[in-house]
Amino acid sequence: MKHYTVRITDQVVEDMEELYTYIAVQLRAPENAMRQYDRIAEAILTLDRFPERFGCFHTEPEYSMGIRRMVVDNFLVCYVIESDVVTVTNVLYGASDVRQRLKNHREG
Repeated sequence: MKHYTVRITDQVVEDMEELYTYIAVQLRAPENAMRQYDRIAEAILTLDRFPERFGCFHTEPEYSMGIRRMVVDNFLVCYVIESDVVTVTNVLYGASDVRQRLKNHREG
């Protein structure tokens, strides 16, 4: 089985910090925040094996760009596969305007 290197972008670090802060501070649930953070982080690490198991977005331009999404609870982990490297680009809340957030991150 092919083994991939998983690369985390600065945007993912920022997204994870934001989700932790929101749950811990705004929702006043620091234990839940840590558990959610850990679940997402652990799921990201599984992308080193068979990252193709999760599909691409069905909308453009995300589909043409090969942006894939893995659902972890209420969050989407967005990533691309290039050769033997999986680059995780975003972690987004599933109820948010995902297409707009992806666009903002590409332009920003």
